[in-house]
Amino acid sequence: MEKEIKAYGPHLMLDLNDCNPEILDNLDACYYLLNELPAMIGMTKITRPYVFRYEGSTDDDDGITGVVIIAESHISLHTYPKKNFVFVDLFSCKDFDVEKAKQHVIDYFQSKSPKIHLQIRGEEFPDAGNASN
Repeated sequence: MEKEIKAYGPHLMLDLNDCNPEILDNLDACYYLLNELPAMIGMTKITRPYVFRYEGSTDDDDGITGVVIIAESHISLHTYPKKNFVFVDLFSCKDFDVEKAKQHVIDYFQSKSPKIHLQIRGEEFPDAGNASN
């Protein structure tokens, strides 16, 4: 019998390379992903997504940054259209379907070379596994 790990929650981090640069450079597309993803994975959105263009120190670093605050924590993204790359983080105080979220985001940005990181956070958090936000 496996011992259940008590923790605050999962932090899914996606480093997505070889993405579609048109999606990475589209404010509406980034907003749409952040707007629809929380409900898809059973989270509670408490703000509308906030997405904006930023200018990097070089043209290659220009892109879009976005975040949506959820009752369970947050979802964020940082795109680099000229590098065909996006970083996406999903952090939650409750379990969610990591595989579904991961595959949806990979497919959404059409990444041909994803790197996935999953960290279980807060194993020392008081009452781990019973966090509400």
